[in-house]
Amino acid sequence: MDLYHQKVIDFIADSGLQAEHIILAHSCHSVTEAATAVNEPIQHFVKNICMVADDERLIVAIVKGEDRASTSRVAKALQSSPPRLATETEILEKTGFPAGGVPSFGFPATFLIDPKVMEVPYLYTGGGSPFSLTRLSPQELLAHNRGSVVRVRK
Repeated sequence: MDLYHQKVIDFIADSGLQAEHIILAHSCHSVTEAATAVNEPIQHFVKNICMVADDERLIVAIVKGEDRASTSRVAKALQSSPPRLATETEILEKTGFPAGGVPSFGFPATFLIDPKVMEVPYLYTGGGSPFSLTRLSPQELLAHNRGSVVRVRK
């Protein structure tokens, strides 16, 4: 098990998050690949779109796997100028996780959760690396990342 997986497992244990950490046999580079790997419908997967505000603050827009995040909607939600997408280097530096494995919790950020995410009984998010996932309820996610539910999808 690598350091990134252990960080997620430790956060789950230390915070009391009701979640399951799943290590996969193969890397998943897309929501479709992840859904196939765990034999679940794509509607249960979320993407964490990392953005950087003018003040260098990290913003994470959490959208369903089939949706895209809108920087203009994020700006409207935060009453700020539109953020820019984070680079892979910034993602690792600001979240502590590599791009493709970022969980929806466990690091300092402004989390914005699209309302469609809250419609499913459970969801899958990054598990720390492209080789892992975390399964949890949207309510657990909201309680542990202290996010705001606001439309951020295009």
